[in-house]
Amino acid sequence: MNASVWNSSAAPPQVCVREARVSAVLFPLLYALLLLGGLLLNGLALRIFTHIRSTSTFLVYMKNLLAADLLMVLTLPVRLLSDAGLGGWSLRAVHCRYTAVLFYVSMYISILLLGLISLDRYLKVVLPFWRCALLRVPVGRTVCAVIWATMLALALPNMLLSNQMPNQEPRGRLKCSALKSPTGLKWHEGFNYFCQVLFWGTLLVMIVCYTFISRKVYQSYRTSHSTSRTATHRTKAKVFVVVGVFFVCFAPFHFARVPYTLSQTRGGAAGAGGRCWLQGVLYGVKEATLWLCTTNVCLDPLIYVHLCRTFRHRLLATLRRQTRPSSTMDTPTETSTRHHPPISLKPLPSSTMDTPTETSKQQDTPPGHNRLTPSNQAPGNQRIDPETNQHITPSAKPDIILSNTHTSTH
Repeated sequence: MNASVWNSSAAPPQVCVREARVSAVLFPLLYALLLLGGLLLNGLALRIFTHIRSTSTFLVYMKNLLAADLLMVLTLPVRLLSDAGLGGWSLRAVHCRYTAVLFYVSMYISILLLGLISLDRYLKVVLPFWRCALLRVPVGRTVCAVIWATMLALALPNMLLSNQMPNQEPRGRLKCSALKSPTGLKWHEGFNYFCQVLFWGTLLVMIVCYTFISRKVYQSYRTSHSTSRTATHRTKAKVFVVVGVFFVCFAPFHFARVPYTLSQTRGGAAGAGGRCWLQGVLYGVKEATLWLCTTNVCLDPLIYVHLCRTFRHRLLATLRRQTRPSSTMDTPTETSTRHHPPISLKPLPSSTMDTPTETSKQQDTPPGHNRLTPSNQAPGNQRIDPETNQHITPSAKPDIILSNTHTSTH
């Protein structure tokens, strides 16, 4: 990919100097689209999640995933301006030292949280009656706090060790590796290996979890003899949406990350023009796959919609309120006032007020609903919905297995 052209400088030792051409126009435009989409979608998700209580570890993980996505979105303006060549090398230095580091921190926090969501689904679907400490809300919050603190602590040296200032304004685009001290380059390389282990380990956990979840779901279909294609498609979406988002967004980047990091930390002073050409190719591939990683901020809301019933209901209610005309909500029409005359209340005898008649008992029941009697009450095998913390009765439809989990979080 000809995202940038690299030349060899004349001054010894020969150093590959980056001259961005296509990337100065293409990538800023692509990041601008993600910035707008990320602000819109994650802003709406933030508005909805503020009205949802964290009654389960699943909701705790999703709220932290939203926080990581918002942090990534907030780093995009500096990246966008830097890639466009605006602000000079000083803005580029700010990007390399701070915003790029926070970008990677938010990305790997998102990766770990997607793995925790998969593990949470596995425990609640495959092992619904197994009491595990990971299903307790305080434990989930503690795990998230440890993840945030650990990733920020490991990334801090990347900021502190990027303390080298160029003696003169560099030709072309400033390379982030040029700001790092020798110790900083070694830490950067080691941190990237650590992140590779995080990614591939999380991917392995997700594959194992969703393999067992898929088998459990299809066993439920065979048991219930369900033939609904709509329910089948809905269940497949719930099973594979997390794995699909995870693999499409993050896998290509981690295939390209190791060779690019080695070219930064060990091949920066290679004199041959062929080496500079290879670095240019690796840089182009890295930038393209990194943009693909950033699409995660627009795809994560799909996870909220497909897997969280409470979020989905809140979203639909919000959209209905936004599309409903205000005049019909605030001002009663002439027809409505004509069909609903004022009601005059007359005092009732004390016997009538204290003892409801059979007719009043029937009127208390809304149309289409039957009053619960001992013969039609829910059986004793009710379970607690971890999203709403209310008792539910297992349904014969297997497509609600992933959203209506069958264990208590407390």
